[in-house]
Amino acid sequence: MLNDGNKMAEGATVNEDEVAFFARIADSWWDPKGPFKPLHLLNPTRLAYIRQEVEAHFDIKPGLKHPLEGLRLLDIGCGGGLISEPMARLGADVVAVDAAEKNIKTASLHASQNGLEIDFRNTTAEALADAGEQFDIIVNMEVVEHVADVSAYLDACHALLKPGGIMLLSTINRTAKAYLFAIVGAEHVLRWLPVGAHDWNKFLTPSELKNACERAGMQAGQATGFVMNPLSQKWRLSDTGISVNYAMTATKA
Repeated sequence: MLNDGNKMAEGATVNEDEVAFFARIADSWWDPKGPFKPLHLLNPTRLAYIRQEVEAHFDIKPGLKHPLEGLRLLDIGCGGGLISEPMARLGADVVAVDAAEKNIKTASLHASQNGLEIDFRNTTAEALADAGEQFDIIVNMEVVEHVADVSAYLDACHALLKPGGIMLLSTINRTAKAYLFAIVGAEHVLRWLPVGAHDWNKFLTPSELKNACERAGMQAGQATGFVMNPLSQKWRLSDTGISVNYAMTATKA
């Protein structure tokens, strides 16, 4: 139970301190100038990455209005629904989960106000896996660095992914540059994120994430960088710029 009275979904992979931290600022998810400003800036690039990888994986014709129609998608650690809502608009049947009940309440209200039908649940990946749920697509953005047990978490994701399915992950590299930019710069200098949002020791290198996915039984792809121009504050995808933020796909045969 959180200190502010909000319920927390329980599970072996849930880091209670991390969930409590983000629950305290859950009311600010949709404020583009609030504590989640960095995610609002990054979101167009995250969405572009998800769409291009999913279209390529399922051989979907580019440019369709609803390219994800007929595909069941799971958004883990959905927060306020910044990814869930665009995925629903692209036609996916979206289940969005978060361990913090307050996040789910915020996300559900915002989606309903925008006329979107999304199945928001206050639960965990392992609980869904235990229930036998499966998905064509799993979206796993900025989550893996916050879980208590990466191996157990990815085992649950493997169970949740249908054969032939794809998972999209993004996280932060464990480099000196990432410490400088993601923690010192973003949290302490620019105040783009609340202090304590990240723990550098929990960041994963691309090789560590790839190996962890493969130990869980999935085939991991190459890392793609998310690179920001500090002057324009605009993000782009990069084949080489993986020293701070990066993404990776994992598939299941």
